Amino acid sequence: MTMSAPGTGAQGGLFEGLPAGARVVVAMSGGVDSSVVAALAKREGYDVVGLTMQLYDHGGATGRKGACCAGQDIHDARRVADTLGITHYVLDYEDRFRAEVIEGFADSYLAGETPIPCVVCNQQIKFESLLDTARDLGAAALATGHYIASGHGAEGPRLYRAADPDRDQSYFLFATTREQLEFLRFPLGGMHKARVRELAHELGLRVATKPDSQDICFVPTGRYADIIERLRPDAAQAGNIVHVDGRVLGRHDGIINFTVGQRKGLKIATGEPLYVVRLNADRREVVVGQRSDLRARLIVLRNVNWLGDSALEDMGEGGLDVFVRVRSSQPPQPATLFSRHGDMVVMLHEGEYGVAAGQACVFYADGSAGARVLGGGWIASTRSATDTDLPDNSAPGPDAQSAASPAPSLRDHATRLTPGFVRGAKPV
Repeated sequence: MTMSAPGTGAQGGLFEGLPAGARVVVAMSGGVDSSVVAALAKREGYDVVGLTMQLYDHGGATGRKGACCAGQDIHDARRVADTLGITHYVLDYEDRFRAEVIEGFADSYLAGETPIPCVVCNQQIKFESLLDTARDLGAAALATGHYIASGHGAEGPRLYRAADPDRDQSYFLFATTREQLEFLRFPLGGMHKARVRELAHELGLRVATKPDSQDICFVPTGRYADIIERLRPDAAQAGNIVHVDGRVLGRHDGIINFTVGQRKGLKIATGEPLYVVRLNADRREVVVGQRSDLRARLIVLRNVNWLGDSALEDMGEGGLDVFVRVRSSQPPQPATLFSRHGDMVVMLHEGEYGVAAGQACVFYADGSAGARVLGGGWIASTRSATDTDLPDNSAPGPDAQSAASPAPSLRDHATRLTPGFVRGAKPV
């Protein structure tokens, strides 16, 4: 493959702050995005090394479209590296991936949560193990094909939503720390997917038309319950389906088969549409109710990662107005972030339906495309819009914002509310 000379043309600035000719390690999944990143780094004159992670037993997913980090993807990454003429290594992370991601996924479901293993993989495998390996190889940076933008402000590195709102992956990268951001580069943050595929064709990459990865990589059938039952044979324990008013409406064959917000598959007839409102793992109960019972107003978080300029304890007793996403597919919505008895709590100004424990709540400076990412946390529990257990036994309206005083002095919790992870429990 013939590469044009490095320069600062249309693609200039993609590897901001790196000296000419520096070593750049690229996390190569075998897909079009990371392949284009490797090719661009090569074109700009960097000493490029490709690293591909083998994460799980890929026998069941080798031929499945949409898989990643297994089977055909490893071969595709190796072929791209050969085409570019760069050094390429395959790293066996199967044991660690199983222990930290797959096992945690199963345990989270057993606890009645709805986990996001992709966030845990980014946090504990890609941006920890892979980043350490990149440093061991003498790299100046680790570059990935994620659709998220980064930059530097007066207080240090910053994260921003990607230019392509349909591809923005900021929801899955909220746990990235400041220290990691200093070493990471996201060259695709300012591009749209269509342009990336055009570049793949221009650069002669065979993966230019390869489908994007989909779903959870280690669940080749798409059925989460299958892998949970294989890892935890006693997981499918029967229990009661209980209405929020206390009535027992029927039986189920395991809470692992249900998620918050689910309507179909309840196998109970009551004459009214019912939804899964919450899962009580300790009692093996599936609690159901009307759609209105799904509307959450308050979200209690754990393992908050803060990327704002000021420390959280300085945000004032009225809290901090932010925008948040509680699922990756929705636009940011207005909320207030505050502290309550040592916990970080989010008050959704308009409420949201079907918010599940185990998911992420990600903070943004505003609701615009390209908005700055302020961090986020894991959802530990929620309170409904009709719940009386609101801060200070009050229920401020959507327009109350910082005029309300829902928290005691935040300085009482100063040791916990500094930039970075403020609480130490594992996320799943």
